[in-house]
Amino acid sequence: MNYTQLTAAIKGFAENDFPATVGSFTSAEQIARFVQLAEQSIFNTVQMPAFRKNVTGSMTSGNKYLQTPSDWLATFSLAVINTSNEYHYLLNKDVNFIRESYPDTDAAFYAKPEYYAVFDNNSFILGPTPNANYATELHYFYYPQSIVTAGTSWLGDNFDSALLYGALLEAANFMKSDADVVNVYKERYGRAMAELKQLGDAKDRQDSYRSGQVRYPVK
Repeated sequence: MNYTQLTAAIKGFAENDFPATVGSFTSAEQIARFVQLAEQSIFNTVQMPAFRKNVTGSMTSGNKYLQTPSDWLATFSLAVINTSNEYHYLLNKDVNFIRESYPDTDAAFYAKPEYYAVFDNNSFILGPTPNANYATELHYFYYPQSIVTAGTSWLGDNFDSALLYGALLEAANFMKSDADVVNVYKERYGRAMAELKQLGDAKDRQDSYRSGQVRYPVK
């Protein structure tokens, strides 16, 4: 289902063309917002390989912080790559663990990092502070481009039920629909999300070196 088809389906199911409202909130803008809210909910709920990417970068000697990509949502893994092209995966810890374990930031205590923590929305903190400009490889979850702007998306092509009923639920809340209508959309959206989680968190995944990821039992 592409965005044109999704728009038509939302209007048809809701029996509403969503005419322009006060403040020039056009029909297209209303529907786009419903869809983007549904996408945001899905991206933050389900782990799918299609919602994951990797980037390479580098740590700076003497700098205990590593910037996150602009579209970063959550980390899957972070590795240091030495000059022999050997990968060393860092362990995820809390900021207080790193601060307590490596309180002295003098150059004499710099070394190859063993741990990382999410310091804020824009950076990781490393422990210990890097003693060289190590190459890095980050695998992470991100917000894919919205079907609103791309015209097509993985969700639209592979799991349009979750996208459609998520958008319809947002539309029903916007229209202040009757409770029974809202409940129907909630039930259909919940069912679609359960199936998507069954795929993303159980079936469509490979073994991981370390635990700590969300696990969903295969039924």
